[in-house]
Amino acid sequence: MALSQKLEFRQSQALVMTPQLMQAIKLLQLSNLDLAAFVEDELERNPLLERADVETDGTPERNSDVASDGGESAGDEPASGDGFEAAPDGGQEEWLSGDLGSRAEIEGSLDTRLDNVFPEEPADTAARAAQDAAPTAYTEWGGGASNDDDYNLEAFVAAETSLADHLAEQLSVALPQPSLRLIGRYLIDLVDEAGYLPADLGNAAERLGATPQQVEAVLGVLQGFDPSGICARNLSECLAIQLRERDRFDPAMQALVDNLDLLARRDIAALRKLCGVDDDDLSDMIAEIRRLNPKPGLQFANAKVQTVVPDVYVRPGADGGWLVELNSDTLPKVLVNQTYYTQLAKSARKDGDKSYFSDCLQNATWLVRALDQRARTILKVATEIVRQQDGFFAHGVAHLRPLNLKAVADAIQMHESTVSRVTANKYVATNRGVFELKYFFTASIAAADGGEAHSAEAVRHQIKQLIDAEQPDNILSDDTIVERLRETGIDIARRTVAKYREALRIPSSVQRRRDKQDLLGPARAAGRQGLR
Repeated sequence: MALSQKLEFRQSQALVMTPQLMQAIKLLQLSNLDLAAFVEDELERNPLLERADVETDGTPERNSDVASDGGESAGDEPASGDGFEAAPDGGQEEWLSGDLGSRAEIEGSLDTRLDNVFPEEPADTAARAAQDAAPTAYTEWGGGASNDDDYNLEAFVAAETSLADHLAEQLSVALPQPSLRLIGRYLIDLVDEAGYLPADLGNAAERLGATPQQVEAVLGVLQGFDPSGICARNLSECLAIQLRERDRFDPAMQALVDNLDLLARRDIAALRKLCGVDDDDLSDMIAEIRRLNPKPGLQFANAKVQTVVPDVYVRPGADGGWLVELNSDTLPKVLVNQTYYTQLAKSARKDGDKSYFSDCLQNATWLVRALDQRARTILKVATEIVRQQDGFFAHGVAHLRPLNLKAVADAIQMHESTVSRVTANKYVATNRGVFELKYFFTASIAAADGGEAHSAEAVRHQIKQLIDAEQPDNILSDDTIVERLRETGIDIARRTVAKYREALRIPSSVQRRRDKQDLLGPARAAGRQGLR
């Protein structure tokens, strides 16, 4: 078989993932904060982009510090205006002494020398130039602001103190020896955000070249720092430190702290026997334990709580339907300055400059279109979700329907991946609160009678309602909840009920029975005392 070369034309369709197309896909899944940061970077990078809310005439804004044509120069005195009168050419001292009195009287009233406020200008031109070149120390008075371009208001904002910094400040005062401070600094670096040290510090002495007795001594000093309970190795030690500072760590309280597992299981009888106290004293001890702080380091946590800003608003319409609109405050508004591009294209002489300006124009035009397409896609997906889940908006969580990405994608003729990107990190404000768009996509649970399937979120809500309505003497087990749900047409397994209950952070039936008995115990005792 002979091999030969030949040329042939072939026509086919294929999707080419250009950098701009990949960036447009990435814009879909960005949150409003990330999108604003991306647009800010593009505004700084592209000279043809500008904010839509800034009205420009196509020319650069004139700086007030730069002299205008035929106007004042940078070294001239400022013109009069804004309620301030400019000093005549005779100098500040002659101007002041004309109306306010002598120099001595002015200095006495200001409690300072005029040389500190208005430095005298040398008559010689060379001396004046030398004075301008030399750094001058100004005394601020009258509440005036600095004219320095490097003036930064954020420099006056107090920095947040971290837990490590707070402990390090106390360490420098408590331990004057450098070797002990080194051990203390090492232990402080091991403290987590809750204020706890690792349970095992056995290799700390080996790494630092110190003795275990020195590490324990430094640890005892650290555990006396503020906040109370810091640098503990477990919960029992944290509570014991706080109780010692309150002078409440007696043998009975020590027995209670050493058996926190029994307290978690509500085994009151075993605790009463170990502590050697009656029911009233044990109740007071438990109440005092609950008033302690189990995580003292969280008050220095640096995590910022971000307020959720909705991307879409859903409001009831006048015709009984629902109005869906975008939150325009979260959408960056940018425009392409065509006038500026025309000026730059005319003045460009090199081919590289013309190519750069053409790329900037193309990228700016693409960004404007991509932002518009992103907004339209979000509105389209949100409108379809509201249409599919209209029962939730009208009647609540119990009427939430099963919904998946494919159902929405088929309805609006988009790909499932596009719907997934659109619903990521997006929030909708409704008459029932603010929800993430992915909240409305829930799994389906089959109906017991073969009817319409139920939403998993609606089933979780119904389980919570059943548990909230149970009586103290009739606690519902998971099997009983399964029977109650089947009576309402929901076919669900017991392990699924247990999974949903744990997701809702609801304890088991045994734990709930103990909790409600503890709550009813004092009330029943008071009732019996009243009958006596």
